[in-house]
Amino acid sequence: MPREITAYSNPLIKQVRDLRDKRHRRAARQFLAEGLRILTEAKDMGYLPRLLFYAAASASHALVWDLVRAVEADGGEVIETTPDILAKLSGKDNPQTVVGVYDELTTTLDDLDRSSASIWLVAERLRDPGNLGTILRTGDAVGAGGLILIGESVDPFSVEAVRASMGALFTVLVVKTEWAPFHAWLRSGPGQLVGLSLDTDTDYRSATYAAPTFLLTGNEAQGMPADYAAACDLLVKIPMLGKADSLNAAVATAVMAYEVLARAG
Repeated sequence: MPREITAYSNPLIKQVRDLRDKRHRRAARQFLAEGLRILTEAKDMGYLPRLLFYAAASASHALVWDLVRAVEADGGEVIETTPDILAKLSGKDNPQTVVGVYDELTTTLDDLDRSSASIWLVAERLRDPGNLGTILRTGDAVGAGGLILIGESVDPFSVEAVRASMGALFTVLVVKTEWAPFHAWLRSGPGQLVGLSLDTDTDYRSATYAAPTFLLTGNEAQGMPADYAAACDLLVKIPMLGKADSLNAAVATAVMAYEVLARAG
């Protein structure tokens, strides 16, 4: 049976609230996800939270009770609480119906099967959690094998990134690594590395793509380093017909991903 917590001073509330901070997430190896849609999609993918918080007012919702039963059957703990405490946990004035505490999803390069998908997404020093979430959603939409984050990228388990992913964090594998091990792993097997760059004359619509294609997007402000670009098998650009000199990193990744999906073979 769910237990009830209605006091801000409860130590569990502080412990969970601290997961909004990267340092605490790393120490606990756990992260927060919020929203009935995201938690339900996670459940459908086989991921259940260790702790599930829900507001008493939503107790009659069928999907909430599906989550409650699943979490309890899995040995997790379910807590009924107030909207104010949910707001404290999520950091939003209009809190979601449910908040879950999940064990961190750990995937390494050695866990990846490059033959499982024709397209893979690679992002270098990605800084914005909204961009990361959107790229994850794009990865889910095109059936990408995973997202490989190179260097000091934004934490994919931050509340903002998880929220922006709309559940795709649970459907797309995420690997955090550095350039050298990624490049060594990539060259140990088949795979075309395609970089998005302004320093090329090759239009992305005229290029030839070969599966598995690893689509590399550089840092939002600085682009990719010259040595990373030199290591690519192919550099392509998206023509800009207006005054802007480039697209948002997540938008450019989505445009490229669908082109590669349509033509990689």
